[in-house]
Amino acid sequence: MIRHVVLAATLICGVVNLGWAQAPTADLADLSLEELMNVRVTSVAKKPQKLTEAAAAVYVITGDDIRRSGATNIAEALRMVPGLHVARIDANKWAVSSRGFAYRFCNKLLVLIDGRSVYTSLYGGVYWEARDVLIEDVDRIEVIRGPGGTLWGANAVNGVINIVTKNAKDTQGGLLTAGGGTEERIFGHLRYGGQLGENAYYRIYAKYFDRGSSVYASGDAAADDWSIPRGGFRVDWDLSPADTLTIQGDFYEGYAGQTIALPDPLPPYSRTIDDDINVGGGNLIARWQRTFSEESDLMLQFYYDRTERETEGLAEDRDTLDLEFQHRLPLGERHDLLWGLGYRCTADSMGNSFVYAFEPPERTDHLFSAFIQDEITLRPEELLLTLGSKFEHNDYTGFEIQPNARLLWKLSPRRTVWSAVSRAVRTPARTDEDVSAKLLGTVPGVFPCVMGNKDVKSDDLLAFELGYRVQPTDRLALDAAAFYNIHDNILTFEPSLPYLESSPAPHTIVPLLTKNNLEGETYGVELAADCKPRDWWRLRGGYTFLQMELHIKSGSRATTAESPENESPQNQLFIHSSMDLPKNLQLDLGARYVDSLPGLNVESYVELDARLAWKPKGNLEVFLVGQNLMHNQHAEFGSKTIQTQQTEIERGVYAGVTWRF
Repeated sequence: MIRHVVLAATLICGVVNLGWAQAPTADLADLSLEELMNVRVTSVAKKPQKLTEAAAAVYVITGDDIRRSGATNIAEALRMVPGLHVARIDANKWAVSSRGFAYRFCNKLLVLIDGRSVYTSLYGGVYWEARDVLIEDVDRIEVIRGPGGTLWGANAVNGVINIVTKNAKDTQGGLLTAGGGTEERIFGHLRYGGQLGENAYYRIYAKYFDRGSSVYASGDAAADDWSIPRGGFRVDWDLSPADTLTIQGDFYEGYAGQTIALPDPLPPYSRTIDDDINVGGGNLIARWQRTFSEESDLMLQFYYDRTERETEGLAEDRDTLDLEFQHRLPLGERHDLLWGLGYRCTADSMGNSFVYAFEPPERTDHLFSAFIQDEITLRPEELLLTLGSKFEHNDYTGFEIQPNARLLWKLSPRRTVWSAVSRAVRTPARTDEDVSAKLLGTVPGVFPCVMGNKDVKSDDLLAFELGYRVQPTDRLALDAAAFYNIHDNILTFEPSLPYLESSPAPHTIVPLLTKNNLEGETYGVELAADCKPRDWWRLRGGYTFLQMELHIKSGSRATTAESPENESPQNQLFIHSSMDLPKNLQLDLGARYVDSLPGLNVESYVELDARLAWKPKGNLEVFLVGQNLMHNQHAEFGSKTIQTQQTEIERGVYAGVTWRF
């Protein structure tokens, strides 16, 4: 059915009147550095505020940044953020993490699309291969490094990524993008926006891509090609001068290939197969906002999300309902109070097998939440104190509290210092409590088996942060953030006494019981610079240093629990150059260095991406993109618990055209 919806959206786009003119998106060179530094963000305080006035380590990627980077998906675009580690596992899977603990399902990073959480309740983390948007519709991506639990709740431990799409009013007319190349074999995006009456605007879109496979270290092609058609819509309606209503939805269905090694109860006790992860689903969001004044507003949001996922040995059907209310109001002249309530219900049905089994196979979980935050003006236009806390009740660990205190000091109009102390938690996922997952072992017929634990606790973080922003000249801005995190109750897998199972054939199980026997400290520095040497040239760069020191608690037998220390890069560096050249040419170059990952046998590497674009007319753009140009192929990450075959990423080149009509 979803495939038919996507096809219908494509046909509708094709027959709509094509005469509507649309102004091209403003280029970066058209904005001054001060304008770039004062982009409005909402993720830090759940209200619009200038980037330079946010008391957090926040970085913004604009839609124009993404376009000019040549990135074709959200995960690749995040490589431009200092403090984030983005590593491609194969052609369709990523490990995206903030401040350590890199993993395919990084469970300490909360990701939202227009306020809708896409953090999976099954593993914890994000299915990056299935979570996608039309890149041209992205207004900005707001990335908070560090805890965001006070406003966003559990699992926003080391960061929050909020992907914000454009208002339908800003995407009027038509857009067609098409192209292909060596790795991005073929892609096409079609969008049309129009008006419904005097105060309502809409857009509809359809998107298709077919990405080729990566390769093994030998150079042989893997079986991880990837294709997920997608379609959707958005309507923005000004009900009155004070009220707005947004309704939007997306639908998708496709596959992501992989080669996976699985335990087998019969000799030779393992099998390696080429498998497709079949994914499908959709979502619907409704959001009503009322503005009373510049200092007071309220919002009510509802969303429904459907996830269907099937791979060899495991199937997941999940329905999530979420309701959120928030209200902002001033109290006197010095207090800006924000409070809210929330409820979420997620229900799943799991298809069990010899390899993966969940008990119970069906489960419904409820999450109740409330938060309150007060911004207190200690000195007008100079000193601001923020105090707040989130209160949640979940079905795994019960009641959780996540407080924070933040202080912002404006030393001058161009210099700001901020500091923060926060507590955040990562609540257990379904696998932590209910799973039985057999792994490949080193002895034939003997299978290590990860087993959930009903007594598992939440991961606990106490974070200390300090930041400094300065714009020494009209053409240079600098941002620095330092952090020291104290982690407790991190998950470990504790070996227990082996036992025999007779069905479906005799084999031995070595239980690995999920417990909270790891603690430690992480600390580091994140630096970012933004420079405009000329009106037509912009340079951005970033450097990240990360140190992880983890310790197994007394009595633990989890000998490999400290391995995350060697699975996140200690040093990262990137620089991106954007130039607007004569003859309507644009040239973008992006270079990055990523340190080695000894725990995954991944060497350090330097890579280069390039994009050359030409606009023969204001509404037509032709572009050529090269990715990973320094190597024929290179490894970026490895596979751990879910034993897909490790592959390497190839150099890629693609070309395309964008027509706005």
